[in-house]
Amino acid sequence: MRGPVSGPVHDVVMASMRSRSTKKPGGAVRAPRRPEVNLPELRASAEAPAPDGDYDGVEFEGADLSRTDASGARFLECGIRNCSLDEARWERARLLDSVLEAVTGAGTDLAGAELRDVELLDARLGGVQVHGARLSRVLVRGGKIDFLNLRQSRLLDVTFENCVLVEPDFGGATLERVAFPGCVLRGVEFSGAQLTDVDLRDAAELDIAGGIGQLGGSAINSAQLMDLAPAFAAELGVRVVG
Repeated sequence: MRGPVSGPVHDVVMASMRSRSTKKPGGAVRAPRRPEVNLPELRASAEAPAPDGDYDGVEFEGADLSRTDASGARFLECGIRNCSLDEARWERARLLDSVLEAVTGAGTDLAGAELRDVELLDARLGGVQVHGARLSRVLVRGGKIDFLNLRQSRLLDVTFENCVLVEPDFGGATLERVAFPGCVLRGVEFSGAQLTDVDLRDAAELDIAGGIGQLGGSAINSAQLMDLAPAFAAELGVRVVG
């Protein structure tokens, strides 16, 4: 069993992370607040969502919402379950106090959207555009999301739990109180991101493709530090010889 990293590389890595962190070294990592979604009795939707629509207490169940245009729409206390969202255009939509469960789709566009007190459960999505969005008190649990684009987004109190994220892009995003317990993270991009109280310690797999120098403000465990030490050294221009 591997022990913690020691020696010059460890010292340089830890110094680098402390210098980039806005928190005192050794401080506790604040956990994200979870959404509290209590849906009322929902009424079935008779039609697909429309641009700038207003949906309150509506349920979309087993519907094909592919290529629908719900840009600017507002969803309050809604349930969206077992629906297809292939190439759906929901830019600037507002999803509030809502649950999305077992949704599928490729090329779904949620650019500039607001998600507040939302649960996304067991989703199977690919190429999702969520750049420039605002996420607050969001739980993403289970499922798999490929090529999740969260560039320039703001994530506050967001939990990714027991899900697989392939090449998620947090480039230029702001993450505060974000955690990844049980997640498989492959090819994560953090270039230009700002991290505060981001907890990566319980990720099942952590592979960072870019932005290793932005991890100040995050927490990793000693095994992860060992795995990432070569990338940290490369970021700092340190040559490890012998």
